[in-house]
Amino acid sequence: MKNMATSNFKQAPRSETAEKILDLAEMLIQTRGCSAFSYKDISDVLGVRKAGIHYHFEFKTDLGVAVVDRYTEPFGKALANIAGNKSSSSMAMLIARYAEFADTPDRVCLCGALAGEIPALLLKLRDRVDRFFTTHQWWLAEIPKRAVARGEFKLSGSASKTARLVFAALQGALVVRRTTADASQMTDIISALKSQLASA
Repeated sequence: MKNMATSNFKQAPRSETAEKILDLAEMLIQTRGCSAFSYKDISDVLGVRKAGIHYHFEFKTDLGVAVVDRYTEPFGKALANIAGNKSSSSMAMLIARYAEFADTPDRVCLCGALAGEIPALLLKLRDRVDRFFTTHQWWLAEIPKRAVARGEFKLSGSASKTARLVFAALQGALVVRRTTADASQMTDIISALKSQLASA
């Protein structure tokens, strides 16, 4: 399986304050959404003046872009590590990046959270989200191919269509789970995917 990275945007070293701002902004986007927090929210939590936040990230879109770029780089590396683990089952590979969210009551995938606000986002942030979705689905499509070759999956459609099904199901389960506070949303979806994909 080919390795991939989810972003071509290189990051320059940042100050400790900038990293703390990004940490909090990422959490706020994942739990509230981009439009539901302000620089005042960050200022109140970190004790940093709003002018100090603007110094690092002049506009909120700049902050959002920085958050996504920082999120996608390690995400891409994690996918490469998952792909390189020859002993892992294909199903475990499919759900690996979503398991971390399953244990949190209100956090969803960063780009999944942003996707719900696409009409309100500026183009350069939309482009980041689109790139993440496109490359992640491409990566997911490689797993069913691997699984068929190993006799793990029996597909009713193409690998790319299967990847879209898995991606939509897992992203959707995270959103519904956050809305309903029902942890079984994720476990039930994973169970259904296993039943549908498992080779007889």
